Amino acid sequence: MDVAAGFWRDRSVLLTGHTGFKGAWMSLWLRALGADVTGYALAPLTDPSLWTLAGAARPGLRDVRGDIRDASRFAEVLEEADPQVIVHMAAQALVRESYQDPLGTYATNVMGTAVLLQACRKLRRLQCVLVVTSDKVYQNDGGDRPFEEGDRLGGHDPYSNSKACAELLTGSFRDSFFRDGPPLATARAGNVIGGGDWSRDRLVPDCVRALEADEPVNLRYPAAVRPWQHVLEPLSGYLVLAQALAQSPHSAPRAVNFGPDAASFCPVSTVVEAFSARFDGKPGWRQAAGTHPPEAHALTLSSDLARRELGWRPRLDLPDALSWTADWYRAHRAGADMPAICEDQIRRYGDLMKSMP
Repeated sequence: MDVAAGFWRDRSVLLTGHTGFKGAWMSLWLRALGADVTGYALAPLTDPSLWTLAGAARPGLRDVRGDIRDASRFAEVLEEADPQVIVHMAAQALVRESYQDPLGTYATNVMGTAVLLQACRKLRRLQCVLVVTSDKVYQNDGGDRPFEEGDRLGGHDPYSNSKACAELLTGSFRDSFFRDGPPLATARAGNVIGGGDWSRDRLVPDCVRALEADEPVNLRYPAAVRPWQHVLEPLSGYLVLAQALAQSPHSAPRAVNFGPDAASFCPVSTVVEAFSARFDGKPGWRQAAGTHPPEAHALTLSSDLARRELGWRPRLDLPDALSWTADWYRAHRAGADMPAICEDQIRRYGDLMKSMP
């Protein structure tokens, strides 16, 4: 299935978390498709931020600032927007931050989702709700096999566990309040790379900061294996899944993994080395000193359900994903027109979807 401009054109969409890294890319893509978008989020958490650099605040998106935990404020915004589609991406999305602020992480990721779903019960023209969680929602037994949607949910650290809780919460609201209403679904992806990410404790932003400092990047677990993918890959999956939910509400899947091909499952150190090769061998890496919060050695996803039910598959292999990412940061360092760079990458990805069915 392709991302259909005809479906999204003039469709009312509420997007939470639109000022974040993935949210800003999603807002740009939705605007390019002609959707009528209302964004609800806190101010960007980094400086610089993709939201600012890409000009995402230009006409075509209503930018509303607010905390997803603020039930009364969010209900007012939702009632005014009266969306047909909701994509919920607002979250505390960092594992290490969840160790430092577990209560805030649970409040945002669990109660924030509850606030959203409760407010949705009053909407009359709502067609679907997509709650974005994480590839870390699964109970990792160390078996090193790709996780499937029917596997047991869990998560040891507060971030992973809070996202598993959001999955259970969404299922509860679906069964309790939306049996005859619009479909609710969850989307699971993670370890995305792409231009415009400056978050703390993420691999590519750490590489970019190390490059600027002319020092090797410190890696906590260089041998840890993750399913790396360009940010536009899962976003295309979210858009396709939302289309399916609205158009085929009785048959569309309710929980879907969006991950890369197995060839893109590789260690953290390999990604750094491949990224560094595009910057004359810098920044390179070194083992981080000290003790670190535990992380799973291997975490990979099976996207067979997405292929089978949605016709979705990744279009960029890891070398291409790294090239697109490095190109973005090189353009930024050169003072290029970053809105144009983002729009060009979205257009190129859309062309790939059409040429690689």
